[in-house]
Parts: sequence; structure tokens; C-alpha cells
Amino acid sequence: MISVNFTVHNGLITGYKVSGHSGYSEAGSDIVCSAVSSAALMAANTVTEIQHIEAEVTVNDGFLNLNLSQKDAEASRITLEGLRLHLTALSQEYPQFIKVKISEV
Repeated sequence: MISVNFTVHNGLITGYKVSGHSGYSEAGSDIVCSAVSSAALMAANTVTEIQHIEAEVTVNDGFLNLNLSQKDAEASRITLEGLRLHLTALSQEYPQFIKVKISEV
């Protein structure tokens, strides 16, 4: 199962962590894994490369973690809220393969 955890502080997303594999299908043909991976990477790249916001990003096999300062969270709000909406919709469509959690800190 893919686990997604969004960290929220004062109403703003300050980070997200995506880990695991969905198990929906074999590697290379797993549409759930592809959708989640693509969205998580696109959001990270948009924040760092397009919006030029400094973020701590770690990417490994089956793992992506992004953390922002509170001041940068406002600048990336639209991108990260879009990611949250997209991954929440995927978790509703494929609840046995992806779980989204929101953690207020």
C-alpha cells in the first residue's frame, strides 16, 4: 500500500511524504503507483524548479519526502493543495492501494 502523509502547520501544507508500493499490478504496469509517483514528482519539481522555492527533497525507490519552511509554505500553497486534492481523490477511488493522512503540527 502507498502511504501519503501531508504535514500541515497553521493551515498550510509544509511537507509531504509518499512511501510504499501500491501492489495494484506488477511493476511497470501499476497505474496507481504511476499516478501517485507522477503527481508527487510533478509537485516537487514545480515547487523547486518552477516556483524556485527552497525545499528539502529526498527521492528513493518507493519514497519521496518534501519539507518546506513555514514562510515558503504560503508560496507553494496552490501546488501542494492541488497535490493533496489529487491524491485524496485517488485514495477514494483505490482505497485498498493508497492511504492519505493529514498531520497537523
